[in-house]
Amino acid sequence: MRKLTFAMNTSLDGYIAAPGEDLGWSVPSDELFQWWSDRVAATSLALYGRKMWETMSADWPTADEQPGATPAIIEFAGRWRDMPKMVFSSRAIPVDWNARLVTSDAVTEIARLKAEGGGPMDILGAALAAAAMRAGLIDEYILVTHPVLLGGGKPFFTSLDDWVHLNLVETRTFPDGVLLTRYETIR
Repeated sequence: MRKLTFAMNTSLDGYIAAPGEDLGWSVPSDELFQWWSDRVAATSLALYGRKMWETMSADWPTADEQPGATPAIIEFAGRWRDMPKMVFSSRAIPVDWNARLVTSDAVTEIARLKAEGGGPMDILGAALAAAAMRAGLIDEYILVTHPVLLGGGKPFFTSLDDWVHLNLVETRTFPDGVLLTRYETIR
C-alpha cells in the first residue's frame, strides 16, 4: 500500500496561509528550500487540490527561466515539472507539466491510488487534505512550523469526527527558528 503524506509550512498557531492567502511569512531559508526540493524529488505522485495547483503552476513551470534564478530554484523547477501530479477539481481546469485532471470523487480516487501500491504520494492543498484526513487516508503528517502567529487564515488541520493518534518519528530544526516535526498515523 502506498504511503500518503500531508506536508505543509504552518504558523505556530496552525495556519498554512494568512488571511487573503498571504504566504509571505513562510519564505524558506536555503536549507529549508533544499529540504522541500529533495522532498519533491522523492515523491512518486503529488495530489493537488485546485487552489494549490493554481498557486504552484503560476510560478514553477518557468521559474528556472526567470532572470536571477538561483541554482536551487532551477533544480526545484525541474523537479516540480518532472514529478507526476494529479489535480483534483470539481470543474474542468487546464493542467500541464506532467499532471492529469481528476474530476471524480477525490476520496474514492485517493483510496484507489493508495491500494494499487507504488511509491510515496504527497497531498497538497487544504481542502483536499481535509477530505483525506476525515476519510482516514493520511499516513504521515509533516508540519514545518515557522515562528509566527497569524491569528487566522487557512488552518493546517480540519474538523474531524474521530481522534487521530500519531507517533512522532522525526524532529529537525532549520535556520530562523523553523521546526520540522514528522508524525505517523497510528492505526
